[in-house]
Amino acid sequence: MIPVVIPPDLWEGDVEGAVSAWLFAEGDAVREGDLIAEVMVEKTSYDVTAPADGMLQIRIPAETPFKRGTIIAAIG
Repeated sequence: MIPVVIPPDLWEGDVEGAVSAWLFAEGDAVREGDLIAEVMVEKTSYDVTAPADGMLQIRIPAETPFKRGTIIAAIG
């Protein structure tokens, strides 16, 4: 399993982020570099790409707050 983690240096402090939208569903096959999610942090949207080829396993549902460094998904 390869974790999908939002880089901890993307924002500072205890501000939470949230996945605005998953662009693939749980169990979908993704390819390295595919845009898989959009994340919102402090009114700024960031694109999240797949770090490898494999099946997407979503760990954080859309609109659920998470802290820096949280694994939001895995590719297996």
